[in-house]
Amino acid sequence: MISGRGVATLLAREGFDFFTGVPCSLVEDVIAVLETAPGTPYVAAVREDAAVGLAAGAWFAGRRPCLLMQNSGLGTSLNALASLSLMYGLPALVVVTWRGHEGNDAPEHILTGRITPQILDLLGMPYRVLSAEGAAADVAWAAQQMDATMQPAAILVPPKVVETGKAHAAPAPSGEPAPAGASSRRTMSDVPLVPTISRLAAITAARKSIGAEPIIHANGYICRESFAVGDRPGNFYMIGSMGLASAIGLGLALTRSERAVVVFDGDGNLLMNFGILAMVGGSAPRRLIHVVFDNEVYGSTGNQASPSRGVRLDRVADAAGYRSVTAVTTAADVENAMRAALASDGPHFVLVKTTAEEADVPRIPYTPTEIRDRFRDALR
Repeated sequence: MISGRGVATLLAREGFDFFTGVPCSLVEDVIAVLETAPGTPYVAAVREDAAVGLAAGAWFAGRRPCLLMQNSGLGTSLNALASLSLMYGLPALVVVTWRGHEGNDAPEHILTGRITPQILDLLGMPYRVLSAEGAAADVAWAAQQMDATMQPAAILVPPKVVETGKAHAAPAPSGEPAPAGASSRRTMSDVPLVPTISRLAAITAARKSIGAEPIIHANGYICRESFAVGDRPGNFYMIGSMGLASAIGLGLALTRSERAVVVFDGDGNLLMNFGILAMVGGSAPRRLIHVVFDNEVYGSTGNQASPSRGVRLDRVADAAGYRSVTAVTTAADVENAMRAALASDGPHFVLVKTTAEEADVPRIPYTPTEIRDRFRDALR
């Protein structure tokens, strides 16, 4: 068997310097080492697909990301891997623990264990099965695959290959004061937010104060309307991967703090990845500005009602620990909120209530790889 520290050392040797994922007992010692390793942050994700988004943001910032997940989480992250990592060509190492290996496990793992290799084959993602004797060669192979193909590669970790129960992270502190920059409790108004502007008008107002800051756009009409306002290489347009714009923005903000990162999100996108609010509040990236354009409908699919009609998203963000939370309904207030957020440390949450009106705007004309390359070049 190989120790968790041994695995972490091999990953560091191949240049992996950003780690995220959802825990599994088969790699508990690896995560325990990574959680305390200086300079190689491990970010606990609420879901495996959110971890895929964080890894994408970290890669844009020049990091070499590694995701750790159980094979059940491989199923959870299928869409994110297919329509983000694989479609755009965003390299990452995906370490997948193989629960249900050879049919020996709890009942809930048996089926997933049997089809795990087929899932990777269907994705077209190259993989190796980790062995203690060949671990160094396996990790080196994965790094080479990523570099050569500009795609993710996977390593399957069967039971009893990595030691467990010998490297324990220090327990999380309890009862400690909130970290510096965390949100203070506020009494938020009960006055209903009545939208007065379209999303296109709100995006136009929000972009007036933005200079060279990168903007991660949620998929759908937010991309298309922002493109119509003005295209630029610093815009990352999400074509698929609904819900992951905020995760990409968080990964980027955690790995480069010299410039603000702006996320243009939608109510449907945010609700699909609601746990990201806790991740932002817990990690407190000081240069993240999370703007949510809330029109209370799923516009791209026929204006079906969104659950945001009954939930004040700004209140949830406030409870999650954003440093500042603002709710606005006019173009002038959008401009003022963006100027204030750009001028101060965050994370900031700006809820923009808009009408359900959608502009007649074209689709994004670039291929996923063109979007990727020009955005990464703009960051440099």
